[in-house]
Amino acid sequence: MGHGWEGVVLKLFRGKDFEFTVTGTEDVTEHYRRLHLTDGGMLALTGVHPTMWVRLWFDHAGKSHQRAYTLVNPDPDSGTFSLEFALHDGRASDWARKAAPGDTIEATLQGTGFETPEPQPSRLLAIGDAAALPALNSLLAALPGVPATIWFETQHAEDHDLDLRLDPALHELHRVERRASGAHLVDEVKAALPALVQDPADVYVWITCDTTTTRALASYVRKELNVPKHRVHALGYWRPEKR
Repeated sequence: MGHGWEGVVLKLFRGKDFEFTVTGTEDVTEHYRRLHLTDGGMLALTGVHPTMWVRLWFDHAGKSHQRAYTLVNPDPDSGTFSLEFALHDGRASDWARKAAPGDTIEATLQGTGFETPEPQPSRLLAIGDAAALPALNSLLAALPGVPATIWFETQHAEDHDLDLRLDPALHELHRVERRASGAHLVDEVKAALPALVQDPADVYVWITCDTTTTRALASYVRKELNVPKHRVHALGYWRPEKR
């Protein structure tokens, strides 16, 4: 399948193409699905780093569209990993719902990367939701020993059952019900952050929510709390898809 102008751009930036094969599936909850895959030789070639992600290609009305997903438990020796899908309306979720062992999907690796914040922060402040769960877990594992305060937005009752890999001695979790298209989360985080950001240069803020929420919180953290740009990671992980 050709990947249109997006594929051309990724090729110009030396994106590497692979084909993944589904080997197993798990319905974690009604709204969250995990797929197990082989990597088509990717991990042996590229290695692994925290929060590593790939672009998957989905067909919609004859056109190819890419969506990014974080690798879960990547294993270069076996050439395997898992992907987790917070299910909603959209072509990626449609594919994940139907995926079965033997199915294949094309993928491109380009743009992924991770740099451990230096100097190490005194506290990690992380805001995300089910779509960001794999990245949040990978981030926490990449910063062992760093205390963290985490706001996790939930859309469904079953989201409370999702596997956040927390260390009770280090990690403080706040679950926030999604209301008003994310505005409730924004209000909750804004109310709590000033007391936690005593030294803006000594924290690390990770924001991975829907695009609108991410923009609002990133702007607040940078402009109102004066956290330096290099101490903030902000990336909108999803937006409602047009069918």
